[in-house]
Amino acid sequence: MSQQRENGEKILVTRSSMPSYEEYIEMIKPIWDSAWLTNMGDFHKRLEQELKDYMGISNLVLFVNGHMALEMAIQALNLTGEVITTPFTFASTTHAIVRNGLTPVFCDINPLDYTMDVEQIESLITDKTSAIIPVHVYGNICDVERIDAIAKKHGLKVIYDAAHTFGERYKGKSVAEFGDASIFSFHATKVFNTIEGGAVSFAEEWMDHRLNCLKNYGIVDQDHVVWVGGNAKMNEFQAAMGLCNLRHLDDEIEKRKMVTERYHENLGGVPGLKLPAYKEGLTPNYAYFPVVFDGFKADRNEVYDRLAEHNIFPRKYFYPLTNGFQCYSDRFSPEDTPVAAYMADRVLTLPLYAGLSLEQVDRICRIMKDI
Repeated sequence: MSQQRENGEKILVTRSSMPSYEEYIEMIKPIWDSAWLTNMGDFHKRLEQELKDYMGISNLVLFVNGHMALEMAIQALNLTGEVITTPFTFASTTHAIVRNGLTPVFCDINPLDYTMDVEQIESLITDKTSAIIPVHVYGNICDVERIDAIAKKHGLKVIYDAAHTFGERYKGKSVAEFGDASIFSFHATKVFNTIEGGAVSFAEEWMDHRLNCLKNYGIVDQDHVVWVGGNAKMNEFQAAMGLCNLRHLDDEIEKRKMVTERYHENLGGVPGLKLPAYKEGLTPNYAYFPVVFDGFKADRNEVYDRLAEHNIFPRKYFYPLTNGFQCYSDRFSPEDTPVAAYMADRVLTLPLYAGLSLEQVDRICRIMKDI
């Protein structure tokens, strides 16, 4: 392959998984017969049930996206005051807390798997604390046993941001079964997508009615509007895409596993690189491949720039920390979470998707090692 051709081959950090054109067109044909485009139609109902079956759970409500799923899970649980969370996350997590009128209290992360440092949680609890919202990071889940014990001890709710962990199991149990609720993102960049989309899984059945009302403006029936809700309904075209993609999900995860293993073969043992490792007992979905550059011959930004020269675009993820966002500059500071700040300055997620060839992985790794 010529240098010109190599440089012309654009590789992004992710690429959406899609069914064949023919499969999706065949799936959506009934929409033209029914003219039912949204408002919890047949495809919506089917997808909700198939997702419950896939994860082996009883309680799940679909949403238009993962962010609204989190906002409305917080609202449904009537959280107040302060919520302990992590800054090592996407903007959505922190914004959902703030947009509900709550105060995020940032807990630092542990340097092993980048999830919330459970040793620090109790020191952050005050008489205003109502919940913990931890984030499963890069497909690695939090210390769910310790968090559950702390929450029970102090009478706190737990909502997991599980956007990175759809389909995973831990010690034989679906990740959707931990906490009072878990939220999932089915955005186009995720392992499983509905174009845009999301869901809330939950422990107690009463939440089903409330969440379904909240995502439809708080409407209970024609004569009663009980909650101040919004419009967060998944439409039929989204649900149809989800039904198609779910058929192929296990194959997609297997392909992602092969890519992940190839990265490990290429980069394992390279000085100054910290590669991802999964928690014992976890069945992963291989959502991301984060690499921390700590003592490598080039820093994170130099590696990013070199790969970009070759039309390869990893992602500085998560960077910046949410407690460093300009919109929160007068309220929070990354200095309060030094481990998270350290990692955010050094991490890159490398391209990872089912359609990424092993030869492309080899090329990415070769460029990195040749810096």
